[in-house]
Amino acid sequence: MGMGDLMVLFRRAEEFSLLDELIEGCGEGNSGLLLIEGAVGCGKSEFLETVATHSEKHGALVLRGMATAEERQHPLGVLRQLTADAPPGALPPLPPAPAAAGRVAAMRQFATAVRGLSATAPVVVCVDDLHHVDELSGRYLLHLARGTRGAKVLLALTESVHEHGDDPLLRTELLRLPHFSRLRLERFTPDAVRATLPDRNEAETERLHRASGGNPLLLRALLQDPGARPGEAYHHAVLACLYRCGPATPALTEAVAVLGPLATTPHTARLAGLTEPAAARALAALEDAGLLVRGRGFCHPAARSAVLDRMEPDARRALHREAALLARAAGAPDTVVAAQLLAARHTTEDWAPAVLRAAADQHAADGALDEATALLALAREACPDEARRAELGVRLAVITGRTDPAGAERHLVEPLSALAAGRLDGRALGPLARVLAAQGRIDESAEVLERLAAWEGRHPGGERRPGDIPGDDPLDGLSAFPQWGAAPRRCAGAPGPHPARAVRAAVHPAALWTLPADAEEGAAQAAELFLRGATLAEGMVEPAVQALRTLLYLDGAERAVPWCESFAGQAAERGATGWQAVFGGLLAEARLRLGDLTGAAETAEDALRAVPARGGGVQLCGLMATLVRARTAMGRPEAAAAVLSRPVPERLTGSVHGLAYLRARGHYALATSRFHAALGDFLDIGRHMKRWGLDRPRVLPWRADVAEALLRLGESRQADRFLADQLTTRDAGDPWVRGMTLRLRASLREPKERQAMLTKAVDDLHRSGDSYELARAMSDFGQVLRLLGEPARAAMVNRRAWHVAKECGAEALCVKILPGHTGDAPQEAAAAAAPHADLVASLSESEKRVALLAVHGHTNREIAQKLYITVSTVEQHLTRVYRKLEIPGRQALPVDFHLGVAEFI
Repeated sequence: MGMGDLMVLFRRAEEFSLLDELIEGCGEGNSGLLLIEGAVGCGKSEFLETVATHSEKHGALVLRGMATAEERQHPLGVLRQLTADAPPGALPPLPPAPAAAGRVAAMRQFATAVRGLSATAPVVVCVDDLHHVDELSGRYLLHLARGTRGAKVLLALTESVHEHGDDPLLRTELLRLPHFSRLRLERFTPDAVRATLPDRNEAETERLHRASGGNPLLLRALLQDPGARPGEAYHHAVLACLYRCGPATPALTEAVAVLGPLATTPHTARLAGLTEPAAARALAALEDAGLLVRGRGFCHPAARSAVLDRMEPDARRALHREAALLARAAGAPDTVVAAQLLAARHTTEDWAPAVLRAAADQHAADGALDEATALLALAREACPDEARRAELGVRLAVITGRTDPAGAERHLVEPLSALAAGRLDGRALGPLARVLAAQGRIDESAEVLERLAAWEGRHPGGERRPGDIPGDDPLDGLSAFPQWGAAPRRCAGAPGPHPARAVRAAVHPAALWTLPADAEEGAAQAAELFLRGATLAEGMVEPAVQALRTLLYLDGAERAVPWCESFAGQAAERGATGWQAVFGGLLAEARLRLGDLTGAAETAEDALRAVPARGGGVQLCGLMATLVRARTAMGRPEAAAAVLSRPVPERLTGSVHGLAYLRARGHYALATSRFHAALGDFLDIGRHMKRWGLDRPRVLPWRADVAEALLRLGESRQADRFLADQLTTRDAGDPWVRGMTLRLRASLREPKERQAMLTKAVDDLHRSGDSYELARAMSDFGQVLRLLGEPARAAMVNRRAWHVAKECGAEALCVKILPGHTGDAPQEAAAAAAPHADLVASLSESEKRVALLAVHGHTNREIAQKLYITVSTVEQHLTRVYRKLEIPGRQALPVDFHLGVAEFI
């Protein structure tokens, strides 16, 4: 759609009515004088062209002229254009000398000639941009307007509403003429844009109106750009409008663009080097054109960018520097001042570092992480104090960790290098120790704390510098809940040493990763209570992680999953991809602990995809570990190998995430028959877990892993020693720990004893909720039953184990249970299709308990012993179960039979 078409569609009926009236009146001998006013870009020139074309259609002779600022100093420039449009010889030649041309006689001669032309056809004189017309041409036009009254002559002139030229007499005299008419062209309204673009929805036309400010020139440019989004055409249209707004406009708009929210009239005038009245007039012109919106700045960010992009870099930085000083003097918020400092790359003012840090903290609190990191990076770049620079690096790591865990670790390289070289000031050690511990880097955190203790010994009282951040106790936040093992704090006002020193002897850097040793049920309840009231924010991530780990390892993965999903979802909604990876990692671990191999792998992959792919980091090793273990258990070693081939940090064993990675690598080594390599990784885990005081089999059962590797190496006696040791730990009573331990230990016993141990293992693992480990135990149980001469019972257990393994996604285990079998379910399972839900619902609770135990391969006598009933009662229950489920007997019990309620085994 052309601009002329837009004009026709947008113009109001009264505008065209006036135009038709003037043209018709001109043809009837009534002279006219029309002044078309409007802001820049509002269509004055296009409307003047409409006047010309309409006049020509009515048989008029049209003389066109356009004034420009450049030709203002050239006498008779516009008049020469008009005479050139007339038929040859119809108008007298203009005098060559300005003095002669300026005589009244010459002007009257020209007006008389035009009047003579109108005797044969109406004459319409169109002059664009009257405010730029040269002085002599303006006097001729005034004489023409006076001398053609009563003739078939129409003068149509355009003028910007905020520019009246250098000759105020011309406009004043024109206004006094009785046949004078004025037409004011306004910007387009939202309704007009909607009416003109009926194929666009209301939201789209509203967006177009906002981006253009209703300015027709900008609207046309938007429609020319791809997708009607501000692009090159819009960029050029903005600059064209600014160019035509007057000589003061470039400096003024640059000041407005640089000042942003500070662009008040006094500030803009000062920065642009203008008087306030001049600035106010120019600003009003830009607002009338729709380029500026009062109180909001440019109509669209792309308009501001167009202005900033055309500035020379050095000039732009200098203007930002002046704006920063102005903002500071005006008492503007730190975020506003810091934005100017950043744009200017200016940090030489004494107050600049503190302003940058305060603004960064505010942006971080508001979730504007890119702005926060940019400000901190500038402050660190310009900081000569190594200790303060290290503090800024730590703060950068904390903020970057929200979106990029690996990037956060890179920010700690400089302070850690300074630490290794002995150059790091003791006052930077506390924050560094805290963030390292939060990242799970236990060894490095401990090393920093040792340096801090030595520094405090040399600096009694823990003096602070002006501007130090309060509360930089390195252990703050590492144990948010007293019942979870937090060290007692010194009472407020009580005498005592530096806070960090007071707790250092009681709390290890691994405190964040420690599970409570006592009152486990109460700790899990407290964790869930905390999570109900927790809001995802900086300072709450570590306590939330601690609470989720407590639920996961002390109260079962099933209870932790919804909380992990909730926090991972909150992080995703906020765009905090680093936090999303943290909570997604816990969710993946919880699903793996439930035996949901497919779900764990997908969750871990999603979390890894969410964070920037710029190399691995310590924290991401935990996610990679979960993915490797899941893929290995699924029987996909090539997929696990692909994950293990990704780059990882060198100091793996110094972090809790690194130990998880070692365990995953060990499981892969077991699956690929590299038993010695697996054994080495598992033993490394054990050494570090013990040294850190984190030796909890519920979290990382390294002894069971060591035993499995030893069994593959034929070292049965040593394997049994590690398994026996695991059964003496504080977690020996946990069903998951005990079930895994018993399964492995059963392989070292004679078949009869093995059967008894595997029976207990199956029961424990069923209670633990880990379907994958349950399937492994049931597979071993089926094998021992076959060895003991119970093929029918073994077959039933094996099909149940196969079904559980299939649900987990453990294809390799399915093959082990029923070698050579292919398809969705074993042949026996097909015959034992799940009964209708209402048939299962008809069973009593006692019947359900007996049936489920039978499905898991227990004999009638074993069922009677477990439920403290007689064998006869068991037989009676089973008979009723067969009848209600409409099946012939035990072998037809459905493999996917679930209670869905109380645990009883």
